[in-house]
Amino acid sequence: MSRPIVAHSPDNPNHDPRSGGPADPLVRGTFSDGHSSFTVRASSAASPDSFQVAASGNPADLVLIVSGLNTGHLHATWGSGWRAFAPDWKVWIEDAAFKVFYNGHTIDNRSNPGPLGSGSVRHCDG
Repeated sequence: MSRPIVAHSPDNPNHDPRSGGPADPLVRGTFSDGHSSFTVRASSAASPDSFQVAASGNPADLVLIVSGLNTGHLHATWGSGWRAFAPDWKVWIEDAAFKVFYNGHTIDNRSNPGPLGSGSVRHCDG
């Protein structure tokens, strides 16, 4: 059974930078699949070409890196511990990460799946 995603980003009123010390300007926000929490972090403050998704609580545990944002040639690279996860879960994570990266707001696509298990799909070559 799916659970709603709770997203927090620097411009989201639910995000309180005082709760965890100084806010990292590269962190775009967090989301959860109901089991694990994930942090989305841009590669740079100005015109980032990639973003990383890490398991919250352990920034070294990279789940996903999406590159090619500026060129439009998107490429997904999955962390070694996350490559074996189901394809529909990986599509859902990509979609949720894009939403947090761009605006800090996500929806629970698993409760209303489209033809590929997601309401909005971005295709990454990788």
